[in-house]
Amino acid sequence: MARDRYSSSSHSKSTVPIRLLFLLLWISSLPSSSLAYRPGEIVPMSRSGQYHGSRSVWFDVVGKHCPIFAVNREVLMPIPKPTGFTGADPYKISFQIGHEKFYVPWLYVINRKSSELPMIDFHIRYSGNDIHGVTAKVIDMPHHYIEMHQDIKKNFWSPQNWPKPIIVRYTWEEQSEIDVAGGFYVLLGSGLLMSFILAIYVLQSSKDKLEKFVRETVVETSGPEGGVPKVE
Repeated sequence: MARDRYSSSSHSKSTVPIRLLFLLLWISSLPSSSLAYRPGEIVPMSRSGQYHGSRSVWFDVVGKHCPIFAVNREVLMPIPKPTGFTGADPYKISFQIGHEKFYVPWLYVINRKSSELPMIDFHIRYSGNDIHGVTAKVIDMPHHYIEMHQDIKKNFWSPQNWPKPIIVRYTWEEQSEIDVAGGFYVLLGSGLLMSFILAIYVLQSSKDKLEKFVRETVVETSGPEGGVPKVE
């Protein structure tokens, strides 16, 4: 009776790692819906600026100036006057894009040692409903833009006019959802996780079998006092 209870207990213990394995694999296979975007949805953006060693906090960018998921477009973004601005030093800004907060390093937009109007060019990579990367650079505004927006040129170079208007262009690049490198790392991670769980299962099973063997050996070798087997 005790042996049956022990066997039942050992079986229950041995099934725990298997259940844990399936639970972890199921959780890892679930998609991350909290960061997913829908086509046409506004992608949140925040901005920070730095002038003469003084850096501002992160400010949320107004929705109409933010990128829209999977939509190529251009917006006229106002750049506010930094605290203590004298015009002697360059002014640079940085961005964080999306819920993932993709970081865009500092971009020089004011006093960048160029006679051309600046234009911020964003390149956003995505697949499905996810953003995979963001890059940005400051380029010289094409002349046909200037011809269409003469007021931008006038307001940008005016020392008294703030905020400064800057055209921002968002270009989206759709990538294949089949990511060979990413898939390899996912499979590698899943394999390592499975190996770890199976190792725990093997160790637990070996421990149970060893304990059972010792118990049975002790019972079989135990006999009556002075019970030395007679050899015929």
